[in-house]
Formats: sequence, C-alpha cells, structure tokens
Amino acid sequence: MKKVFALLMVVAMMFVVACSGASVEQAATAVEAAASQVAEAVESAASEAAAPAAEPAAKSDFKVGVVLVGDENEGYTYSHIEGIKEAIAELGLTEEANVIWKYSIPESELCYDACVDCIEQGCTVVFTNSYGHQTYAQQVAEEYPDIQVCAMTGDTARASGLDNFHNAFTNIYEARYVAGVVAGLKLQELIDAGKVTDKNMAGDNIKIGYVGAFPYAEVVSGYTAFYLGLKSIVPNVVMDVQYTNSWFDITGEKEAALALIDRGCIIIGQHADSTGAPSAIQARVKEGVIVYSVGYNIDMIPSAPDAALTSAGNNWVKYYTYAFDAALKGEEIMVDWSEGYENDAVLLTPLNENTVAPGTEEYVADVIAKLQDGTIEVFDTDTFTVGGEKVESALVDLTYYDWSTGSPVVVYPGETVEAIIDGVFEESLFRSAPYFALRIDGIIEK
Repeated sequence: MKKVFALLMVVAMMFVVACSGASVEQAATAVEAAASQVAEAVESAASEAAAPAAEPAAKSDFKVGVVLVGDENEGYTYSHIEGIKEAIAELGLTEEANVIWKYSIPESELCYDACVDCIEQGCTVVFTNSYGHQTYAQQVAEEYPDIQVCAMTGDTARASGLDNFHNAFTNIYEARYVAGVVAGLKLQELIDAGKVTDKNMAGDNIKIGYVGAFPYAEVVSGYTAFYLGLKSIVPNVVMDVQYTNSWFDITGEKEAALALIDRGCIIIGQHADSTGAPSAIQARVKEGVIVYSVGYNIDMIPSAPDAALTSAGNNWVKYYTYAFDAALKGEEIMVDWSEGYENDAVLLTPLNENTVAPGTEEYVADVIAKLQDGTIEVFDTDTFTVGGEKVESALVDLTYYDWSTGSPVVVYPGETVEAIIDGVFEESLFRSAPYFALRIDGIIEK
C-alpha cells in the first residue's frame, strides 16, 4: 500500500502545480507525465493479476533450481540458503525431492549452463542470487519460455518484457538504517564516557568508516542509509567508504577495515560478504584499540565477540516462500518484488549484549515500528544535503545500459522518473533493485 500511495502522490503533486499559477500548458504536461507513471504501474499490476494461471503443480513433481554465487561459507549466499530451507519446510517440500542446488557458480557462461542443467533435471522454476548472474538468467528465460526464471537483485525484468523473467530484492536499506541507529547509540555511549580521542576526530566531526564492495547504487543506497541512521543519534559524524571491488574478498575486506581504523574510524560498517572486516576489527580491539563493527547478512559475534554490535540482514524466507507457493499454485510471480520491515523481509541479527549500549533493544524496536508505519522515512530529504543544498529533485533513468565497451549502449529503454515524492527519495518503488546513487554531504569514497 505504501508504494501505491507514493505513486498516487505524484498525481497529487502535479495537481498542486496545475492550481499554483503555472500555465495551463505547463500544468497539463506535468499532470500527463505523472499520470503516465502511475498508469504504467497500475496497468502492470493489473496485467499480473489478470494473467491466466498455470495448472497447480503436485508437490512430488515440483522442482526448483537454485544457482548460487557462493556457498554456506559466504554470508550473502548463506542467508539465501537458510531462506530457501525455511521456505521449503514451511510449504511441506524437501531438499531431496524438490530442490536442485548449484553452489559457487561464477558470473559467467557457467551460470547459463547451471540453469539449463537444472531445467534438464526437471526444474520448472530457476533462481539465481547474484546481480552478475542476471544476463545469463535472462538468456535462459528467453530460450525457455515455459520456465520461470527469477534473478535476485537484478533490474531488467520489467524492461525486458518477458512474462517468465522476474527480479526480487529486499529493502535492505531499512535494516542498514536501523543498524546505523545501533552504532549511533554505541557512539553516544563512547562520547559520554570520554573515549572518543583526537585521532577519531576530523575537525568537529567524529570519523566512522564503511567497507564497501563496489560503487554501485545498491552499495551507495546501503551505506547512505547506515550513515543517516547513525547520524540520527550523533549528528556530527563523517564517514569514509573504502571499496574492495569485490563482493567477497576476505583479505581485501580485512585490509580495508585496517585502513579505516588507521585513519581513526571508531565505528565501521560493511557491505561485503565475508567476516574479514569484523575479524580485523576484533584483532585491533584485542590490542587495546577502541573500535566497533556492524556486519552484513550473518551474525558476526562469533568472529568478533568483543567488537561486533549487530548485522543488517535479509530475511529471504519471505520471498522464497511467496515465490515457491505461487509457482506451486500455478500463479503469476511478481515481475518486481521488494519488501522491508513492513513485511519482515529484513532484519537485524541478535544484538551483542556485551557491546551494545544500554537501552538499545528498546530504542531499536521503536525505530522499526516507526519505519513500519511510515513515521520514519530512511531517505527523508530534510535529513541530508548534496553540495550543501537540500535535494528537491532526483531523476532516475530506468533504462538498462550495456557498459562492457566503455560507452553506454541502450539494451532496454526505460522511463526517467522523479524519485523524490513528498520530500522523500522513494527507493525501490519503480523497480526492486536500488537506484539511490546520490553522494550526500558527510561521506567520502576512497
């Protein structure tokens, strides 16, 4: 409902323009453009709802192919594996009879081969879990129109026009915001205890850090949410982002964390899939350095018992239960699926009782409730600036480009939409994959 309401707000804003003294022609143009955005979303939802249902599948005949970029030793993939196992148990399925697993499949033609092998073994639905799998997954969808193909974290399904190709992503930025709140409460405790030193300062601001994988919108959206959550508790902070240029690189993530510690960062978050950063932070804590870690996907307390606060995570069981159930019933799977705290699709791992500030659990519960009812909006434009100015407009091009040649080539043309609606940057409204790419003040990328 929040997304439908946000889309309708586009029309409401344009109505105000029409009544504000702008020319009739200007108002008409604005209203027509806004109405077009809403009409497309409504038409898409209606067509999905009206699509003819396939025959329900017997559980004994139902097979799902799961093509994973990693295995249980890599946090991001581990969260998918656990989500799938919980989903099949909830639906009365079994791994042995209903799931074909493909582990550690790289983002290459091997992904296509793995998907096809799943189909040849009787799978009628195939899932991939990495953005780099998407091109190959879509190729499979094109060549096998009777097979449903779902590319996690992808962004081309709607633009492709394929009835059997789907994208899904959680609103993980919400969990990152809450994880930032946890970090902010800890930082305030350190301030009150006089444990923030000159090394931790950049002028009047306290230095925090973030280990990021790539400078993609997914990562930018996440680190910005983390920063804003922390900043809601301690306003005078600046954040260094250190990239590893890899989703999973234990050594690179350790080195990035150590570099941030050496620059005086006292809290370090991450969008990287290993325990490398928390382990490095734990080692420094053992040496007497005051620094704390916020992880991603999995509980980092075993890797950093004296440093970890919590981790932001995806509750993938929500999506897999929905998608498996729809496929079993012969129902249409949504082209773009994205949910957050409102449907418990994101979470925090257990708070580390040995490190978090007193009262954190109660404070966090209140923040989550406010995210659920809309009292708090992660990307409220009153809470950040770009170039010293409030952001009044943020146009997002939903066209999919091929950058492999160094210059953008249009693959699937898409709309350019206004992402700021009623003072909020509406992330994951126009597609499931994140598109927040603003570089806000207070954050420096390395």
